[in-house]
Amino acid sequence: MNNLDKKYTDLLQDILDNGVEKKDRTLTGTISVFGRQIRHKMSEGFPLLTTKKMAFKTMVTELLWFLRGDTNIKYLIDNDCHIWDGDAYKNYVKYWEPNIEYIDNKPILTQEQFINKIKTDDEFAKKWGSLGKIYGAQWRSWEGYPEKWRTQDRYGNWMWQTTESGNTRHVDQIANLINELKTNPDSRRLMVSAWNPADLPHQVLPPCHYSFQVYTREMSVQERQKYDNHFDSLIGEYPDHHITLDKRGVPRRAISLMFNMRSCDTFLGLPFNIASYGLLLMMIADEVNMVPDELIGNLGDTHLYLNHIEQVKEQIGRELTHIERIEKLFETNKDAKSLLSQDSNEPEVISSLLLDELKVPTRTREPYPLPTVHVRDGIFCSSVNDVILENYQSHPTIKAPLSN
Repeated sequence: MNNLDKKYTDLLQDILDNGVEKKDRTLTGTISVFGRQIRHKMSEGFPLLTTKKMAFKTMVTELLWFLRGDTNIKYLIDNDCHIWDGDAYKNYVKYWEPNIEYIDNKPILTQEQFINKIKTDDEFAKKWGSLGKIYGAQWRSWEGYPEKWRTQDRYGNWMWQTTESGNTRHVDQIANLINELKTNPDSRRLMVSAWNPADLPHQVLPPCHYSFQVYTREMSVQERQKYDNHFDSLIGEYPDHHITLDKRGVPRRAISLMFNMRSCDTFLGLPFNIASYGLLLMMIADEVNMVPDELIGNLGDTHLYLNHIEQVKEQIGRELTHIERIEKLFETNKDAKSLLSQDSNEPEVISSLLLDELKVPTRTREPYPLPTVHVRDGIFCSSVNDVILENYQSHPTIKAPLSN
């Protein structure tokens, strides 16, 4: 059953009903609520919304970009992912604001020209494609303090000694997380942060989803049996059967992930964030031989841009009238006329109960079953082709402007 779309559209309705108007840096304006949460059991399917078509490959490309430690949009553009184009171009224009029309006596590039130049000019891409120390840099190469070690002075007092080179230690939070999961899975420090106050001035945009934490637990024998390809009905409840399942390579633990957002663009951004962290959870689970369990999103300023309101209402949809449901039945069922009463040729005589039995939608955007996803090579998969989406059915795309 697809509970995710229902929870998401309920959140949209909550903002419409209870949100207050607020100004924002983009000058678009929002309606906003504060402090919401969305939860999803991964066993119910991959968390990709079906009430509008989602750009799955775009989402996967961005996540792989984060995990590469990359912060330059050239990789994204080369892989037909354009969600950061506006931020990079805005940064380029902002640099030249004192002379906005001309650079070195040449007209400033349009955004389309800017993107084409990123594609074709490596030196230009290196200079202008960088977004600063955003997610990838913080996840894979957090810049720490100069390397130090503890020593004693001649009076026996402890002190810190710094290397002459003053080399700065960089922290790979993702690698550390994987290692900790393998060696200390009950740790309460299984966290990754993208919020580095020292680097905020050097980012085109401070992190919206600023941290995530994972949590693992041991599964019961019955839970583990569900993932045993050589299911043995005789295993039962006995503790030593864990050993049998271990030998078969059946995961012993379930793993959950909770991500935190300071700012949540609920119509355009949140569906991507949910799917992206769902995929990250699957990739981590695959890497450490655990089962993806629950995905949780904690949402701070949870808002809708004022130029997204009509699109939001379209996605929430409305109840279909009885006649509209019958029309949908005739659209999808060639033999529907046989359902008419022998005493009447009027379609209105088809009962609501029969329509329910035939699973005719009750709303304009009735959710479809959630799809499934398979991951190859765990957290370090290198290609979009290593992430396989199956059985994805959705309603059409709903376009809306992105506020940069």
